[in-house]
Amino acid sequence: MTAAGRKKRKKKIKVSPWAAVGAAAFILLALFLAFHRWDWKNDAERGAKVPPGTWRYGIDISHNNEGKIVWDSLFVMTDSKRRTVRDPYIANEIKPVSFVFIKATEGASFKDKDFKENWKAAGRTDLRRGAYHFFRSSKDGEIQARNFINTVGELRFKDLPPVLDIETIHLGCSKELLNSRAKQWLKAVEKRYGKKPIIYASSSFIKDYLDKDIVANYPVWVAHYEKDSPAFEGWTWWQFTDRAVVKGVPGEVYLSVMLAD
Repeated sequence: MTAAGRKKRKKKIKVSPWAAVGAAAFILLALFLAFHRWDWKNDAERGAKVPPGTWRYGIDISHNNEGKIVWDSLFVMTDSKRRTVRDPYIANEIKPVSFVFIKATEGASFKDKDFKENWKAAGRTDLRRGAYHFFRSSKDGEIQARNFINTVGELRFKDLPPVLDIETIHLGCSKELLNSRAKQWLKAVEKRYGKKPIIYASSSFIKDYLDKDIVANYPVWVAHYEKDSPAFEGWTWWQFTDRAVVKGVPGEVYLSVMLAD
């Protein structure tokens, strides 16, 4: 019989058991991801570690936060190592954001372009909201207070007190002048709203620049990052990082805590 007349034998394809296992695993993984709608980018987003303790959480928002904030879905989620995460499927603990501080003004005339929108949006939620002013030591305190008051307008009973964010001193300014102008702002704003304003500053700035009577007479929101406790006693709020990830806020965000009741 010629070669052309011979029947061709079919080659047997050997399938490795490991290849079969791999294929099955791939199919299961694909089904799992489709079911859970896993977002690989979100899974990779891990932020700063939360200090040990029982806390209420709050965020700090300004025009520097890019993207749309989901105001009715703000949560702080942490994994088993207390790192803030964005993916709920790897979260060990999930807690709602309780309060928000929103930048309103800066110096004598600057108004945050997103303040009105952020202020109104926060007001439609159960969050306690507070407005803050970034202080410029080169400008008169009363003029800065008017800028803040005219921008914020009326406060509701449940709103947090106004905040004086004081963290810089301009070249050539003395500590005496800095404190004098800060007190002008504090007195004018307290008179207008009937609430003692909050002082925001880093622990080192408080120690090096602020008068003791300011720290003693006003509630303090202290900034001290990536530590298990702030280097300042008598604080009410503690901003412990600028690199947290919070569900509902794009990118990284400043995160603060206050002791839970």
